Amino acid sequence: MKVSVRKISEITGFSPATVSNALNYKKGVNAETSAKIFKVAQDLGYFEENHIRKIKFVMFKRDGAVVEDSPFFIQLISGVEQECRACGMEMQMCNLDKRDPGYQEQAKWIMNDKASAVILLGTEMVDADIDLIRGMTCPFIVIDYWKEDMSFDAMLINNADSARMATEYLIANGHKELGYLRGDFRIKPFRSRFAGYQTALQKAGLPLNKDYIFTMATTIDGAYENMKRYLSEKVKLPTAFFADNDMIALGAMKAMAEFGIRIPEDISIVGFDDLTFSSISYPPLTTLRVPKQEMGRAVVRRLRDILKDNDGIKIKMQMCTQFIERESVKKI
Repeated sequence: MKVSVRKISEITGFSPATVSNALNYKKGVNAETSAKIFKVAQDLGYFEENHIRKIKFVMFKRDGAVVEDSPFFIQLISGVEQECRACGMEMQMCNLDKRDPGYQEQAKWIMNDKASAVILLGTEMVDADIDLIRGMTCPFIVIDYWKEDMSFDAMLINNADSARMATEYLIANGHKELGYLRGDFRIKPFRSRFAGYQTALQKAGLPLNKDYIFTMATTIDGAYENMKRYLSEKVKLPTAFFADNDMIALGAMKAMAEFGIRIPEDISIVGFDDLTFSSISYPPLTTLRVPKQEMGRAVVRRLRDILKDNDGIKIKMQMCTQFIERESVKKI
């Protein structure tokens, strides 16, 4: 006999409307109530065997240089976990490492598991990895990666516009010699940020000086060592830098301090991400804040809609940033 909403209502003591709202992921049902309803529904066999109740958060790693060392992703995952718990879904963490000898087998298992939906963190993906997305047979959404000639659900950061805004802020503060601290692993987000930086220069009629583009590792320690090397070579410095992310900016700032270069008196810097320790660096770093936990929550909500509606419509979403003005930029 088919299990009804009314039967679940009788057992749980919640109204049929509340039970229905919880089972359909509608707002207004708190996490504790939702969890109780889903537990009873599952025990009664309300869900069909192929009904998806698990989300796999898949962290793709090409070399791990970006995703392994940044606290950015810890907060993103926290948002995913919170939203999964709120809607009574199980979350499973999976690392998919391109360097692993078992990569192909693991990728095939993830792509073909119809009992789970997938959130794929594609920050380190390049176009050569696109077969991973092409082969997906389960419901999925990708974070931080986009392929222009394909259609799939994705959540991106508004990288280009944000970087343009940061560069325009430097220009508005009188800086005309603008440099770029360039992450050495050219992930899609960094490429988009560089495009925004270029757009701001073009709009202001300022040249793109390649001598002011410094290639840096994407970790604090790596960027620190890279900047020390540049400074040891006594390269000419711009009056301000836009950095691909806070990790690069903070590593560069540490090296500059050791060489007696004062921030912002001698050089200004703007970062990207607003990591937790960017507000307590010396000086506190002006940066672009990405709402990381809300980004994670929004991805789960979109995946729930995909599971519920199954209408084949693909949506590309962009999360806007907030400009955080602190003390690392000087008006000249």
